[in-house]
Amino acid sequence: MPSTEHLAAQLDPATTAFMTVECQEGVVGPRSALPELAGQARSSGVLHRIARLVGAAHGAGVQVLHAVAERRPDGRGSNGNARLFRAAGRLPVQQHSGSAAVRVAAPIEVAPEDLIVRRLHGLSPIAGTEVDALLRNLGCRTLVVTGVSANVAVPNAVFDAVNLGYTAVVPADAIAGVPAEYTTAMVRNTLALVATVTTTDDVLGCWPDRTRFRTGA
Repeated sequence: MPSTEHLAAQLDPATTAFMTVECQEGVVGPRSALPELAGQARSSGVLHRIARLVGAAHGAGVQVLHAVAERRPDGRGSNGNARLFRAAGRLPVQQHSGSAAVRVAAPIEVAPEDLIVRRLHGLSPIAGTEVDALLRNLGCRTLVVTGVSANVAVPNAVFDAVNLGYTAVVPADAIAGVPAEYTTAMVRNTLALVATVTTTDDVLGCWPDRTRFRTGA
């Protein structure tokens, strides 16, 4: 874990953005297309911790982005070149644009100043989207990545952020994947090599106006 001083320097609110990855109703909500993943994100407290972090980011003036994966009902422009995409196309809950499935899930609150970035293709919340341009226009140098899944989208986001020159910060207790032990292995053996791995409480400790978000697990 980084020192408090080092982490605080990385998480300067003026140059930091906070991203939630696929924290949408159709992925982590009660009627998820992926109930095992949704169950893990909820039962482990990951969604609650993300909500605390989003609240603290709002209070500290940190820009929040919500990365949402969706597809058109006709599938135009969406990938079909991997087993994952083909399986997703057969799921009973579809992440259709404009549907309830692509709304940011409770208990995460979306503020008027938040940016919602939607993608119709690919595996990454960053590659092929407007995230990089938005971050550069905002003067961001650090990106905090949270959400799901540790199997695919979260590592893609971290790798792309690092390749684009940003410092990636990952609160390890604010990401989820399946099975649960895979998330631990991914953090230890992969993400720790390229990102600053920390905890929810350590991030909260770096941002002002955070005391009311300290309760809960």
